[in-house]
Amino acid sequence: METLRMFVNGQAMSGGSLNGALAGATFLGPATTAPRYRFYSVRDEFPGLHPVDEDGRAVPGELYSVSYEILREHLLPGEPPELELGVIELDDGSGTLCMRMRPESLTLPGVTDISDAGGWRAHLASVAR
Repeated sequence: METLRMFVNGQAMSGGSLNGALAGATFLGPATTAPRYRFYSVRDEFPGLHPVDEDGRAVPGELYSVSYEILREHLLPGEPPELELGVIELDDGSGTLCMRMRPESLTLPGVTDISDAGGWRAHLASVAR
């Protein structure tokens, strides 16, 4: 079965409410993006990456090996309309699939730049305090 690499950085990570969408995928380990992205919270419900030319940050997450079936039938149907499937660069220079913020979503109400939070889990922990 052919597989793809998928980087996740929000609720699909281990222990997250959407991790079940990755049932049957192979966890490859923690991963970090290249420092070429800004990281956003959408209403504190989910995060999104957006590529930038300047002032980017590295964002922590997890890397999975997923089949086209898992991607098509389980992961993508649960993604919100503010995100789209794209290719990002990891800190080792390799590429991987990832959900990214649609450019038109960046200015929607409830979208906050959390690039300096240290990742989604760290952001949620700071909001809970």
